[in-house]
Amino acid sequence: MLRYLNKVSGNIKQNKMKKIIYSKFGGPEVLQITEVPIPAVQETNILIKVKAVSINPLDWKIRNGEMKLMSGSKFPKGIGIDFSGIVEDTGTAATQYKKGDEVFGILDVFKGEALAEYILASENEIAIKPSNISFEQAAAMPVVGSAALQIFKTLVKVEKGNEILINGASGGIGMFATQIAKMSGAIVTTVVGGSGIQAVKDWGADFIVNYSNEDVLKGDKQYDVVIDLSAKMPFSKAKQVMKRSSTYIHTAPGPKEIISSFFINMFSSKKYKLLMLKPAPEYLAELTGYAASGIAIIVSKVYPFHLFEKAYTEVPNGKFIGKAVITID
Repeated sequence: MLRYLNKVSGNIKQNKMKKIIYSKFGGPEVLQITEVPIPAVQETNILIKVKAVSINPLDWKIRNGEMKLMSGSKFPKGIGIDFSGIVEDTGTAATQYKKGDEVFGILDVFKGEALAEYILASENEIAIKPSNISFEQAAAMPVVGSAALQIFKTLVKVEKGNEILINGASGGIGMFATQIAKMSGAIVTTVVGGSGIQAVKDWGADFIVNYSNEDVLKGDKQYDVVIDLSAKMPFSKAKQVMKRSSTYIHTAPGPKEIISSFFINMFSSKKYKLLMLKPAPEYLAELTGYAASGIAIIVSKVYPFHLFEKAYTEVPNGKFIGKAVITID
């Protein structure tokens, strides 16, 4: 009888997984690890054993309650948007992937829940991981890579010889935006701190401004496109270095920026555009191609799963080059 109970107990445990959740808005302290059932595979779902999860500013903005109009206020909530892992099981109608496939992908931006041992995804939320990159690098791509692609595909058309200024270029979006802009033939000026100089140089930046000892706004150069990735160069300041017909891009807009951009765009030839991330399967496919061809993907900090609170405490305050990720064994 005891042997039977132990066997039953073991089976129950095998059907459980660890997941990070929070039950109220707040700082990293509201995050907690919990044990929940492994999600059941439905007809069109794919069950993925997660290997790595990227850390993004959206994570803490949603967790802090800054975006509750989009994310809602229903608890508990999971955290984490982009991930990499291995296909564990597939629904009967999910035919593009099979057990054992190494994949990466992006979940619903405002629901997330990737930071768990297992997740469910649909076929259009994932792509095959290129064999030449690690799980950590693959997890680092979807959000920031999709953001960079969306900027250049939907907000501004970059042509050869265009002058582009990327403020705060050493982070995740900057990593992809700098390299993609260069591939498009643009002349790229990056603004970074001292620790980011070598990285943007490696990514192909034509000009590098160290904000520690130089103010790009006091220079004589004028730009066709200004992309602010640091939230420290508002349109009111950026317009002084923008050409007569040019575009400013805000990558973390709130209600104030949405209203401001509407009125500015009515009256000014210097346009104010907002990045509202909308993941798409074609972005994952394009990122796969970039990764396979050797685009630089820098993961400068890796945290083990059990240090999730430390990760979400340090990353918002730190100055990391490229991306930081959490790994799950």
